[in-house]
Amino acid sequence: MTGRECHHCKQWIAEGETHDCWTTTEAALTRNLSGDLRDSWDRLRETAASFGDQRIYASHKSIMFSRQSCYFFVRPKKSSLELCFFVGRTLKAPQVRRVERVSKSKLAHFISITHRDEVEAPITDWLREAYQLSDESLTSDHAKRASNLERGIALKDPKRSEAGEVSST
Repeated sequence: MTGRECHHCKQWIAEGETHDCWTTTEAALTRNLSGDLRDSWDRLRETAASFGDQRIYASHKSIMFSRQSCYFFVRPKKSSLELCFFVGRTLKAPQVRRVERVSKSKLAHFISITHRDEVEAPITDWLREAYQLSDESLTSDHAKRASNLERGIALKDPKRSEAGEVSST
């Protein structure tokens, strides 16, 4: 059989067959979950959806939850759901497996969920905090830009001093 192996998903693609592994669905990513993980996923999705207006979509191997930008995502694995959420402080708790700084104001926290009963406080509280932070940061960024535009100050322009004059560096 002639064809090729996709370098993204490692699936064998027959010659002439169309293939787009980047276009995936939530159902495809959660199809092979065990009973416990399926229950965990359903409860997690339901909880996040109750926070308010947002977009939930599949992207490559993750299911993203976003407002203007992603505030958390889930990677379904064979034995767990890997949860990553973004808040503005470091959380020290036994559930948090890893923390990485992803921007000046946000840290990514990684948690592994194996059972439905784990999808409760404090994890649900942290997800709500991430949801609210995504709204606050968008609002404050927008307000900062609008304020600077009204004052005629260009953001991140190293050639301008605070008085708005061009420096001679």
